[in-house]
Amino acid sequence: MNSILAGLIGYLVVVLIIGFVTYRFMGTLDDFLLGGRRLGAMLIAFSERASGESAWFLLGLPGLAFVSGFSAYWTVIGCAAGIFLTWTLIAKRLRVQTGRFGALTIPDYLEARFQDTSHVLRIVATLIILVFYTVYLGAQFIGAGKVLDATFGLDPRTGMILGAAVVMFYTFMGGFLAVVWTDLVQGLLMVFVAVVLPILGIIEAGGWHTVVQNLQNLNPALLDIGGGQTGRALILGLVIGSLGIGLGYMGQPHLLVRYMAIKTPREIRRGVLVAMLWVLLAYWGAALIGIVGVAYLGPHGVADPEHLMPHLARVLFPGWFAGIVISGAIAAMMSTADSQLLVVTSAVVEDIYRKLFNAEATQRTLVVLSRVVTVVVTLLALALAIYAKQLIYWLVLYAWAGLGASFGPAILLSLWWKRTTRAGVLAGLITGTVVTLIWYNVPALKALVYELVPAFLASLLAVWLVSLATRPPAPEQA
Repeated sequence: MNSILAGLIGYLVVVLIIGFVTYRFMGTLDDFLLGGRRLGAMLIAFSERASGESAWFLLGLPGLAFVSGFSAYWTVIGCAAGIFLTWTLIAKRLRVQTGRFGALTIPDYLEARFQDTSHVLRIVATLIILVFYTVYLGAQFIGAGKVLDATFGLDPRTGMILGAAVVMFYTFMGGFLAVVWTDLVQGLLMVFVAVVLPILGIIEAGGWHTVVQNLQNLNPALLDIGGGQTGRALILGLVIGSLGIGLGYMGQPHLLVRYMAIKTPREIRRGVLVAMLWVLLAYWGAALIGIVGVAYLGPHGVADPEHLMPHLARVLFPGWFAGIVISGAIAAMMSTADSQLLVVTSAVVEDIYRKLFNAEATQRTLVVLSRVVTVVVTLLALALAIYAKQLIYWLVLYAWAGLGASFGPAILLSLWWKRTTRAGVLAGLITGTVVTLIWYNVPALKALVYELVPAFLASLLAVWLVSLATRPPAPEQA
């Protein structure tokens, strides 16, 4: 156990050092929120991927595959498609537009793009960010608690507090720059774990043939890509619902700001290649961890399916190396939590304080305030995590749906359709949020299909119809 702890501590020391090193580069709010827009394609692509895959990636997704088998790969396919479409349709145009307007945040961009002097778009977008990201951030801290509980038998609340404290510290110190450099370390660690752990699990189980035979003996539905479902449950509940997860990538502000921060629009093409290579290596392995886990350990091998990854690491690896591997799950949590924390901080400091109350605030004041907000938001999300009961997978999907349905259609059409109007975007933001909340909380609807799908389509329709019914915006300035 001491050797496992040593590996974990080694990882934590690395990310804390990054926080110290990047502290001196935080001179302006632009530095704190976007790293001064001076980061290259490889760094941004790794950061975007690591930030996009939260605690659900090495805890929730293997847990889902542990329970449902190969049908979990519908989620993998949906995510891969969504990542590719977002880099292709959103990244370059958003970098160009936000650079033109000097926008530091998504609410910043929407207000400038539609010349909204009333600030209504900014206020509504900021409120959506605050609500859903507090839930999302809480899910990451739950992930830290589960990893440390499964590994060391540590009280989950204590694990949540430790994970939150580390993330808060290096984000507090180095802002976006610290987040991006830690994301590089975390992204490499995550893909390593996702590739190596299932391969070793297959070898230890006696080979792929043995894995398949064990699954057949346990439950033939585990080998079925349809999960044993048929009819409406298969098409709507599994296929469309799982593929629909990919729609959410277009509307996640903590991912969109990565495109805004890249050095030049020309870097986007290289970013796509790096991001998709990461996806091809990592995603198949994350789900395979769960499939190999149930074949090797049996359906009762772990009390909580989301404890599978750290448990399997302890079984298959020497102690010190298991500590590094288990750090992959901590990395998955941190790489998303830090980005989400920064988005909420930017919403409070840039979108509310500076733009609505104190436009003359000095850069030093804004950076100090950003650090204060970072601490406060961490504490709020931690309080939510301590009292939340849901599994990480479902808690993340709820916040993912709310953000994806609210911002995705608005961002997509604002970049590609010149007739998009301020009123249309406002209608889309509200519709996406409301439909997500209703669909999630009505059991009959939630059982039908994942809430992101109807909420995204309703939001897209709202932007389109209301834009057609209202005056188009003034021509953009070149």
